[in-house]
Amino acid sequence: MKFLKGNRDEFEKLKGGDSWEDKADIIQRQMAEVFGAKNLSFLMGSGCSSLRHDDDELGIPTMNFLAEEFQTLLAADPADAEQIFVSVAQKTELYDKLGIDLSANDVKGNLEQMMAVLLNAHQFCKASDKEELRAVAPLVENIIVGIKKFVLHKCTTGPFSNGDESVVALYRRFYQSLATRARGLAPPWVFTTNYDLFNERAMDRSGIPYSNGFSGTVERRFNPATYRLALAEQLDITSRRWAAVDGFVHFCKLHGSVNWTEENAGLYPIRESHAPLDPSRDRVMIYPTPSKQTASFGSPYSDMFREFQRQVVQDQTVMVILGFSFGDEHVNNIIFQGLTLPSFRLVAFMDPETNDITRELAALGDPRIWFIWGEGKEAGKKAHYFDGVVNHFMPTSADQKIDQSIEKALQTLLAKQQDTEDDEG
Repeated sequence: MKFLKGNRDEFEKLKGGDSWEDKADIIQRQMAEVFGAKNLSFLMGSGCSSLRHDDDELGIPTMNFLAEEFQTLLAADPADAEQIFVSVAQKTELYDKLGIDLSANDVKGNLEQMMAVLLNAHQFCKASDKEELRAVAPLVENIIVGIKKFVLHKCTTGPFSNGDESVVALYRRFYQSLATRARGLAPPWVFTTNYDLFNERAMDRSGIPYSNGFSGTVERRFNPATYRLALAEQLDITSRRWAAVDGFVHFCKLHGSVNWTEENAGLYPIRESHAPLDPSRDRVMIYPTPSKQTASFGSPYSDMFREFQRQVVQDQTVMVILGFSFGDEHVNNIIFQGLTLPSFRLVAFMDPETNDITRELAALGDPRIWFIWGEGKEAGKKAHYFDGVVNHFMPTSADQKIDQSIEKALQTLLAKQQDTEDDEG
């Protein structure tokens, strides 16, 4: 396991005792100090929602694995495929008419890049004066719908949708750790490029109050003004004394969500849907690379990225990176802006050899840039994966440990009760 602050190895201070637990203790103490920052933010990527156990995916595969699976389905015989999202005929017609190959090297390994190419092609075809190009626009749109259906399918089906709580439990422990922040500090911000609902479910089940930019009850609609509001409790009715509610979180989904849909009318057209959405019928608000699309200049994406930029440039901000590999240029540029400020710090749970960007960041030797990575406590696990960070490095309070013990005991009792009822039945 490694821990670098710029060029300095934080584990060099270990004298004699250099076990995995000793190193984990250093990281946890450093993270407790990070949690005391004036402004604390987290950026979560697809790696946070992926959890593999004995080669089985309990969550949602990362973007690389999603791209591989999509290519497999794209090349599958219709008789063998359980579900067709984009057919071979559509792929062939797209190449014949626009010269776009969905299996080309520059897009086949990255669904985000593929969506970017198709969205740009769709805009081009619609704006063209040539009838033969305008006639291709419906084909491009149908392929985009197919990719969205694939992404929605992977984000809404799996062991987690059939009773497995492993991933949600990790997210719950993450948010419970945020409660260790001292009173009086600004509420933490959690930004994510994921479309899934693990964050929302974890906070709902843990009773954590949060703002996600939506307001309303029956019809929850996006209103960025809600990010400027605070949640407070009244301490004294007679003197009107108020105090901010502990544990409040600001939550921001930079690339949209599986339950966001856009309507054609109204002052606030972006709505949260309780019912499952269908991209062929609903305007589902998921854009892997919104920075490259015209839609990014409108709500909600412009509002989300404005909040992200605003938080990054706050005084004494610490940004913690989890499961994100710097694959979004627009997000990267805002983080780089933060690094121009002397009080900004970046804590990245990832191997600095992941890609060219992380290698360049590590090569700066800037002590404000931390990299934490390596082998996990259990064989086959990685310390910098989301489950490793949550289980071993996040600050915990005594109350949180008691709550987790109580919750585990209650789950055991409920399981025993269910077994008893089944036996009686």
